Amino acid sequence: MTPIEIQITYDFICPWCWIGHEHLKAALKAADLSAPVVIRYVPYELNPTMPKNGVNRKAYRSAKFGTWARSQVMDADVTLAGQRAGVAFNYDRVAITPNTRLAHRLMFFAQGKGAVDKTASLFEAILEAYFSEGQDIGAVDVLVKLAERTGFDAEAVRSFLVTSNGEREVAEAELQAQTAGVRSVPTIRIGDVPVSGAQPPSVWVQVLHSAANDKTAEAAV
Repeated sequence: MTPIEIQITYDFICPWCWIGHEHLKAALKAADLSAPVVIRYVPYELNPTMPKNGVNRKAYRSAKFGTWARSQVMDADVTLAGQRAGVAFNYDRVAITPNTRLAHRLMFFAQGKGAVDKTASLFEAILEAYFSEGQDIGAVDVLVKLAERTGFDAEAVRSFLVTSNGEREVAEAELQAQTAGVRSVPTIRIGDVPVSGAQPPSVWVQVLHSAANDKTAEAAV
């Protein structure tokens, strides 16, 4: 049976991308599919004009949402949703809203190695480093350490990130996502069905079963 293809369009500064990823993982376990699954991570920048070194998060969020108090209310809602999904948001540690292009380039590097499990671990490690630990995921040194921790060669990663390698490919992938109609993240496409938002696991189980049934029908033809 051909694999079920899943595309996760994401940005590392979107907390719902982490929550949505956890929901999808739970759904994959609950669905207990007989068909194999292939996951591809598609980059999307919510702040494409963000300065390379990022900006002060409090100032940025206050300007974006009107007041810091409103931002804190939104953070509290995310933190609660994260707890329910099994991940920790420690916004008191997050000082910078980063430029995420470098992290997207790292994911391009990882996926190019064909190491599926390590790539998924790296994806989660970057999100955890930012949202739980308050690390600057726009910094080369931080990303190299995260990549090494998840099984990638540190020197190879550093050599890749200090060049412009992956810039064109990431930009093209983002443009393709926009052309395909992606306007928000996370957007998760399972087979031919795109769904936006961090849907609960029960929703993803239904979509996964539908995709599996389609694959079974294809195999019977």
